[in-house]
Amino acid sequence: MTTGQMRGYFGVGVDTISKAGNVGALMRTSHAFGASFMFLVSPAVDWREIVNVDTSDAAGHLPVWEFPSPAAVDLPKGCAMVGVELTDDAIDLPSFRHPTRAAYVLGPEKGSLSPEMIARCDFVVKIPTKFCVNVGLAGALVMYDRMICLGRYAERPVRTGGPVRAVRRE
Repeated sequence: MTTGQMRGYFGVGVDTISKAGNVGALMRTSHAFGASFMFLVSPAVDWREIVNVDTSDAAGHLPVWEFPSPAAVDLPKGCAMVGVELTDDAIDLPSFRHPTRAAYVLGPEKGSLSPEMIARCDFVVKIPTKFCVNVGLAGALVMYDRMICLGRYAERPVRTGGPVRAVRRE
């Protein structure tokens, strides 16, 4: 494996999202971070508008599933559902150990993950911010954290600057 490659797989999904621009941005970012799939639960978006934002053509490179409800979400066997939601009892993202096989699900604009979706989650994590951030940005932060935690990168140095040790090998 080369530097940065991770074991396992992950997917990214959204629950009742309504803005095509956010879906497109999240699809593009998921594609860039190497997601294996995307999923949308009860979306209210126009696919023609998504293409204007997702200039990477993520849907042409990875599966995109659409489900009518949280109960209908059908993930691969052994895939943990991880909700991303700003709640008091959620795990702070910097303290979370990412599952090797995970599906991260984010809530809608100006809203939260539905209680039905929260019930489907194996874990719920939060980005420790003062208030919620844009769904596309939240997804990017979670994927970046996953990459840092599960990717094969050299440990950060004690001093300011780049690594002086070789890349971790597992």
